[in-house]
Amino acid sequence: MQALHLGKLCVILALAWSGSAVALPSEEEDLALVYGDQSTISIATGSSQPITRAPSAATVITAHDIKAMGATDLDQALESVPGLHVSKSNMLMTPIYSFRGIHTSYNPQVLMLVNGIPITNVFVGDRSQGWGGMPLENVARIEVIRGPGSALYGADAFSGVINVITKTAADLKGTEYGARIGSFNTKDAWIQHGGKLGELDAAFYLRAGVTDGDKGIVQQDAQTAWDAIFGTKASLAPGPLNEQRKAFDARTDLSYDAWRLRAAYQQRELGSSAGVAGALDPNSRVSESRLYLDLNYEQANWAQNWDVSGVIGYYDVKSKPANPIFSLFPAGAFGGAFPNGMLGTAGHSEQHTHASVTAVYTAFDQHRIRTGAGYRIDDLYEARESKNFDANGNPLPGVVDATGNPARAYMLPHKRNVSFVFVQDEWNIGQDWTLTAGVRHDNYSDFGGTTNPRLALVWDAAYNVVVKAMHGTAFRAPSFVEQYAINNPVAIGSPNIKPETITTDELGVSWQPVEKLKTSLNFFQYHMRSIILPVGVTYLNSGGQTGRGLEFEATLEAAGNLRLTGNVSLQRSKDETTGQDAGMAPHQRLFARADWRFAPLWQFGTTINHVAGRMREPGDTRPLIPDYSTVDLSLRREKLVNDWQVSGRVMNLFNQDAREPTFKSVGMYSDLPLPGRVFYLQLQHNL
Repeated sequence: MQALHLGKLCVILALAWSGSAVALPSEEEDLALVYGDQSTISIATGSSQPITRAPSAATVITAHDIKAMGATDLDQALESVPGLHVSKSNMLMTPIYSFRGIHTSYNPQVLMLVNGIPITNVFVGDRSQGWGGMPLENVARIEVIRGPGSALYGADAFSGVINVITKTAADLKGTEYGARIGSFNTKDAWIQHGGKLGELDAAFYLRAGVTDGDKGIVQQDAQTAWDAIFGTKASLAPGPLNEQRKAFDARTDLSYDAWRLRAAYQQRELGSSAGVAGALDPNSRVSESRLYLDLNYEQANWAQNWDVSGVIGYYDVKSKPANPIFSLFPAGAFGGAFPNGMLGTAGHSEQHTHASVTAVYTAFDQHRIRTGAGYRIDDLYEARESKNFDANGNPLPGVVDATGNPARAYMLPHKRNVSFVFVQDEWNIGQDWTLTAGVRHDNYSDFGGTTNPRLALVWDAAYNVVVKAMHGTAFRAPSFVEQYAINNPVAIGSPNIKPETITTDELGVSWQPVEKLKTSLNFFQYHMRSIILPVGVTYLNSGGQTGRGLEFEATLEAAGNLRLTGNVSLQRSKDETTGQDAGMAPHQRLFARADWRFAPLWQFGTTINHVAGRMREPGDTRPLIPDYSTVDLSLRREKLVNDWQVSGRVMNLFNQDAREPTFKSVGMYSDLPLPGRVFYLQLQHNL
């Protein structure tokens, strides 16, 4: 299979090389116009710049790309990014964004931003346990950098950074509403509007959706293994995943002059999927609400040679069971020790308040100096719990409320304060050379300080070739569960643990041999240290991981109405403790897309996604995870009647049995089944 992928890579490279024989423009300015039309990206340095010259391995997904793919959720769009595979967790099917072979259960090594604001939760370090997806109707663009970003963004910009930019009044310019129906009793409806509200530029968005989920069958869950030990038949497997979902989203964006106020509210109610503890639980659901507020100020030429921006923000997350109790293990579990099941509920609430200011100084010739500082308060102010077992997993006479009880609770409220400063210099050291150098220091009230530098040298080797060499370090902060969990039979926290760290080196080349063909090739290697893992029953800094690989992508405007894009990703990662493959993440990925406007108002699209070479974790003796290939089709008709637009999509056209791996610590023998063939039909109207 690796030889097959290398063969495909060689074919693509040969195509690019053959294109070099075509006559090229005689003046650099002619091709510079082509580069000027390329996508730009802002998260690589904090300022907008052409993606080919960004000092990072970067990808931009525009609203046009989203529409052409037929993607309806963020995860579908992100699967198109080279070096990134979107896997799933057994609990609530929460996405795992696996960058370059770094694949962990809660995925805290990836920083997600919404309009440049981090949305990390401190409970386990993810985006939130009840994430429940992010719809794309209100998304203008998605920017992704692969590799470290802590020199600019601080904690958790470790293996990659994802910035989701929502639509403003300028993007909407009127009213749009639509509805979508699909397989598994899926229904979605939304309305959004952009325009003037007095002196304000205003944008509003509302969306609601429900689904029963595909109810894929799990053959053997965590209780199956316990049944084999105790000689019982308590497991509910084979049985379906509990994937019912309800979702509500609301956003508003108000701007005036240099000021912008954004507010967002999300409500999710999610089935427990394969169960909180890896044992099927067909009735339990989690309810979560998220409130985001931020006030931004951005003023170019605030003073001579100074551009200034600042933000004050707040967000609050409340997660709780939607029904009275979770069944961690079913009735009769552990040889009948729990005749009514091993029961427990846990919920938490946290709020984050942050403020930062950034200034750009341009008085120095050939230098653009960006500096900033900020402060954040992370406050897990409530931790609720009820259960019928003690800290050793032994049965209690009944369900007890453990909230706030140091002898029984799994977590007590905690707070941390974070301050940071950073400086970055974009230095044009020669006519065709740019050196980006930056460093950031973060200071945490609970574990101390960490400093992370980066260097990136970008060389315009020719008018159609850009070479980049990059080096950087990054860290991810311990979550509160890893620091402060108590009375947990599985693992307890350690207040003295330190952050995980990573050092990454990259070499990239972007080449545009002809106007209609763009290619890029990126090589990387990294070294992770002080990985936080449970050792026995305590979280400690233990072990390391190394990785290396390459990412190749190409875009060809084959004709005025046909666009071909694709990428190939190859990686190997090794666990330093065992010397074995780190497991879980694909060694090879191939993604290809064709967008064909075969008539003036019609567009047809297809995507192919091949995921291969996923090994088990060290010590996991289950058979290897099968490879899979899926094909999606989309068809869109614009202005069907007046300004109505209709589109349809078929996902997993050939009904492939695709599965994502489960961690050995979960105890499930079966992997997670992904949906089979799925149909969607969408109507949309613009006023």
